[in-house]
Amino acid sequence: MRYDLVIFDNDGVLVDSETISNRILAEYLTEVGCPTTYEESIRDYMGSAMHRVHDLVEERMGRRLPADFDERFHRKVFDAFRRDLQPVPGVDAVLEKLEANGVPYCVASSGSHERIRVGLGTTGLYERFGEERIFSSQDVGRGKPAPDLFLHAARVMGVAPERCAVVEDSPLGVEAAVAAGMDVYGFTGMTPAAKLADATARFGEMGELPGLLLG
Repeated sequence: MRYDLVIFDNDGVLVDSETISNRILAEYLTEVGCPTTYEESIRDYMGSAMHRVHDLVEERMGRRLPADFDERFHRKVFDAFRRDLQPVPGVDAVLEKLEANGVPYCVASSGSHERIRVGLGTTGLYERFGEERIFSSQDVGRGKPAPDLFLHAARVMGVAPERCAVVEDSPLGVEAAVAAGMDVYGFTGMTPAAKLADATARFGEMGELPGLLLG
């Protein structure tokens, strides 16, 4: 099937940020009295919008995180991004092949617009998207696993959901894409393939993706 739109997740799919951000999240949650390991952060929060982090902590700990938690967390993350962030290996070539074949693409992420801009800008990918093809859970209010973000991106881009392919690396993202009625390709670079079992197909290297998307 030839798709009319490819929707990329950002963290872990376009930019190699999951290790950085989950290490910082685990450390900061522990610092504020919610002991969390890196492995637990990956398991519980990978692919989540920040409101889900707050909700899960309140559910488990019986109290809210500090009011300035998001601001301080993002400051730590953005500083680390600017020092260390790299694009996911091979993703530039994927975008080039989509462009060469006339297939539009965009990014739809649970992260904030600022986080997406910092990540794409630091890795040199921002110019491939621009503001008009960047969508955040901030735009819809509910992050993944709700389908709202993917449906919003497709609507703005003028493409029917069934003509879209989503590229995701988290179970929450796969769940959201399935709920949106879209095909979804699960990247197993950091996530065990079994956790992405509901994906249309799974792949472990970016070099495999054009063959899946372009047929």
